Amino acid sequence: MNIQIFGAKKCFDTKKAERYFKERKIKYQLIDLNEKGISKGELQSVKGAVGFAKLINTDSKEYKNLNVDKIRTDSIKEELLLNNPKLFKTPIVRNGKEATVGYEPEIWSRWE
Repeated sequence: MNIQIFGAKKCFDTKKAERYFKERKIKYQLIDLNEKGISKGELQSVKGAVGFAKLINTDSKEYKNLNVDKIRTDSIKEELLLNNPKLFKTPIVRNGKEATVGYEPEIWSRWE
């Protein structure tokens, strides 16, 4: 298992995801989206696993400020996501080609 958690240090669900894997002594890598971000390749991999719509946090201030709901093309939305990590719904947990968005312990338990 090669677990990556993309999230934010101040995100409650990201902390819960970390705790889930720590309690089970499963090694993981935490990537703070606000510091490092997500690469275009990683975004494509996650998007392929969960779909594009699940990745965007429609409740975030950035979503409203950038008028993302008015943008029609996914390629422009992808660029916005890559340049504005606060638009992501977190945590994004990736295990190879599989991924989840949000706190999903039911799915993670199947990865063990």
